[in-house]
Amino acid sequence: MNKISRKGFLKIAAAAAMSGVTAGALAACNAAKDSAAASAPAGSYIPGTYEGTAEGISSTVKVTMTFSDSAVTDVVVDTSGETASYGAAAADQLKEQLLSSANGEIDGVSGSTITSDAVMKAAKSCFAQAKGEATVSSVQLPTGDETDWLGKEPDIDEAAITETIDTDIVIVGAGNGGMFAAAYAAANGLNFRVIEQNSAVQDTRHWYGAIDSAAAKEAGVPATDKAKLLSEISRYASGKCDQRVVKTWINESAAMHDFMRGILEDQFGWTCEFTSGAEAAWPAENAEHNTDYLYPVQEHNYRQSESESGLQRNEALQQYIEELGYSIDFKTSLAKLEKDADGRITGIIAQSTEDDHFIRYNANDGVLLACGGFPGNPYMMEQLDPLGTSVTTACSYSPSDKGYGIRAAVWAGANLDKEAAPMLFDRGIVAPGVDAGYVESENSFGGKAFPGEIKQYNPGTQPFLKVNRNGERFANESSPYNDIVYAAAHQPGRVYAQICDANILEDVKRFHTIGCSAQTRNAGAEYIQKQMDNAEEKGCFFKADTIEELADKLGFTGEAKDTFLATVDRYNELYDQQNDEDFGKPAYRLSAIRKAPFYGCWLGASLLCTEQGIAINEKGQALDNDNKPMPGLYVTGDMSGSFFANNYPCLMAGVAMGRTLTFAMKAIKQMAGLEK
Repeated sequence: MNKISRKGFLKIAAAAAMSGVTAGALAACNAAKDSAAASAPAGSYIPGTYEGTAEGISSTVKVTMTFSDSAVTDVVVDTSGETASYGAAAADQLKEQLLSSANGEIDGVSGSTITSDAVMKAAKSCFAQAKGEATVSSVQLPTGDETDWLGKEPDIDEAAITETIDTDIVIVGAGNGGMFAAAYAAANGLNFRVIEQNSAVQDTRHWYGAIDSAAAKEAGVPATDKAKLLSEISRYASGKCDQRVVKTWINESAAMHDFMRGILEDQFGWTCEFTSGAEAAWPAENAEHNTDYLYPVQEHNYRQSESESGLQRNEALQQYIEELGYSIDFKTSLAKLEKDADGRITGIIAQSTEDDHFIRYNANDGVLLACGGFPGNPYMMEQLDPLGTSVTTACSYSPSDKGYGIRAAVWAGANLDKEAAPMLFDRGIVAPGVDAGYVESENSFGGKAFPGEIKQYNPGTQPFLKVNRNGERFANESSPYNDIVYAAAHQPGRVYAQICDANILEDVKRFHTIGCSAQTRNAGAEYIQKQMDNAEEKGCFFKADTIEELADKLGFTGEAKDTFLATVDRYNELYDQQNDEDFGKPAYRLSAIRKAPFYGCWLGASLLCTEQGIAINEKGQALDNDNKPMPGLYVTGDMSGSFFANNYPCLMAGVAMGRTLTFAMKAIKQMAGLEK
């Protein structure tokens, strides 16, 4: 089957596929006489023809090598499934390099790094076979493709598994969920192992939601109406959630925070920043004519303490478990889940990313998958979330999140949520004329990337006038982050321009947006100016002395320019009336566009993460396709499902991370028998 080389996968993840264009024919190899073949002492090789394979950009690369007893006499490099103008075209050069190599090491071809690495890996397999060394031909992690995001579960030869580790609990992923689970397991003295494909713990998502926590009580916050909160989350998901799963977070997140503060506050001396009062809600005026959103007072973070200590939360948790005698198996990647004849998940097979050897982890009590979502995988994005993909112009996700944990769980029989749930922020700033959606990118996984060079332009969330390429206003701009980008799905290019004037800071203070968008308001004029300057340097932000000049800089011409100017005049009328007769935006979120300089930019969505994951029950157990618990398998974080659908409730700041941490702790309790 597919050869699981984790090194190959990481390289694919870092630079990967150039879209899978198939070159027509086998890259023919000339006879050895056309090149200076490297020679070795007589008897070095077993004469014969050998074949090796490895995963390239978008296909399985095959190398066939013929040996005499002292030299390579012929090489055939088949890169026909790679991108025609890159990997496929490099076959002849790669062949010449192999003919002069004594061990399969080659320099590769510039612009075809992934294909070159695959050819080298396949060639090394040929050399090993010719030397009579034990080799395994079925070792490459499947990447999926443009028509099949899932691919086939890898078949790993037992001979390739050279190490076995017995433990009670295996945690896959040293990110937010995995590290919190590890901390809870360590605090309880459990026998566990954590594996992480990268060389360090992953980035901390600082803000997390916990309901009726100790911090809330200390702040004098009234008890949450849990029934109303449950109803609101279900409304956001159009009823496509499991309310029992949501209730676990609502009812148990306070205990999660208690454990977190016991480490960060009691042992590290950190201080929790709890968002409450006016910072935790839109002004009441919003509900007079618009949706009456629920804003649970729940957001916790330790960012100031993290900054002062030089440690992020996940790094502090790593230090905590190490002080208790535990460690993390870095550079170790999940290859597949293992289960017994009764269907119980008994452990995993992992692979070292340093030397490619395979490791069997036997887990007596269970496996917790905390591997992240799939925002970095264009195959999964396009096939599982075509709408979200189509409106995205930039990304702020972890490039390591390519959905492999989800795929491994599905291979094992788990049920993937059927509804997409991307976390889209309206901050994907791009240059005029750039459409939303993927563009070709030869050095990106799958050969595609989103066009925006700036991860997030925070002022983009502010409810200023927004118009399409025809110069027309098309929606009420006072909305949760993703509403305007979904509205833009019906507009030319699926992008829109945001317009404001010199009163930008005064306006955003009145707008009083909350969550991370409040940074534009709270950080002040200097922060806004830095955001503008950075975007201007990238050719994505424009300043003008007149509206006519701004229209020109934004690319409006002809009828579209006339319409744009008329739209600005109309918007000023609505501001003067303090009544949005066109789309019903609350008066406090209207703004005049009269005072120079005038500012404008084009925006789409910035993709942070995906929340479409493996269905779980209220205990965090993965569910199979009959929605029955899968013994021994637990899931948390962005790769877990049953909670969100359609979108992310961004006005409930921290709910996704709160869910992640709560179910991380819940899974450990379940596996260790610490609760029924």
